[in-house]
Amino acid sequence: MKVAAIQMDVMLGQPEENLKKAEELVRKVARENPDVILLPEMWNTSYDLKRVDAIADSEGLPSALRIGELAKELGINIIAGSVADKKGGKVYNTAYVFDRQGKRIFDYSKIHLFGLMNEGEYIERGTKRATFELDGITCGLMICYDLRFPELSRALALDGAKVIFVPAQWPHPRMHPWRILNQARAIENQLFVVAVNRVGQEGSTDFFGHSMIIDPLGEILYEAGEREELKVVQLDLKQIEIVRKKMTCFEDRFEDAYR
Repeated sequence: MKVAAIQMDVMLGQPEENLKKAEELVRKVARENPDVILLPEMWNTSYDLKRVDAIADSEGLPSALRIGELAKELGINIIAGSVADKKGGKVYNTAYVFDRQGKRIFDYSKIHLFGLMNEGEYIERGTKRATFELDGITCGLMICYDLRFPELSRALALDGAKVIFVPAQWPHPRMHPWRILNQARAIENQLFVVAVNRVGQEGSTDFFGHSMIIDPLGEILYEAGEREELKVVQLDLKQIEIVRKKMTCFEDRFEDAYR
């Protein structure tokens, strides 16, 4: 599986401009023929929470579904990061997944809402975890703060995920946890983690980027800098089976002790 990371700046409360930019970057990285493209979290509106009810997508329109049209045009699977999206009168932080035919095969709404910024006052919590297949490969999704909850990544691994995708808006000064948590989720679940963070400044908040692609041993295959960046990396999925045979963590689990 060739995965493409789109590390981009996001303009606060400007969905039309963000969509235009995202489309431009998707087209650019598509020239390298990846199998999957991943965008960052809340790339349509960013965290303009006080206006989010007015500027959010509606059932994926227009931002996410425009990316779906691109998936069909380009013949590439695209995980449309996540977008502020209104469903049933409530706003969710939702990641849409499109296959090579542009079909929406899954959508996942962020389960863990960030209490320190009162995300839950404006965004509705999701209730279902996300596993889906891309080209016959089982994948999982977590969004930003979800990364701090190992129960979710383990559940995705037990559901069969071989790759977990993590769109995020993770700021300074929390770079150290970002790096360690992404590596930990890969190591403990013996799978690949593809984590795409945004860059740029929003008020007094500085987003550091450092998008990462990590193998099942926790080795960093790619780590971005702190500017906009596009990168395509080939994942050798056979490595998962090799690692799990050498270190039999899944076979040695004792579920009775975890209840």
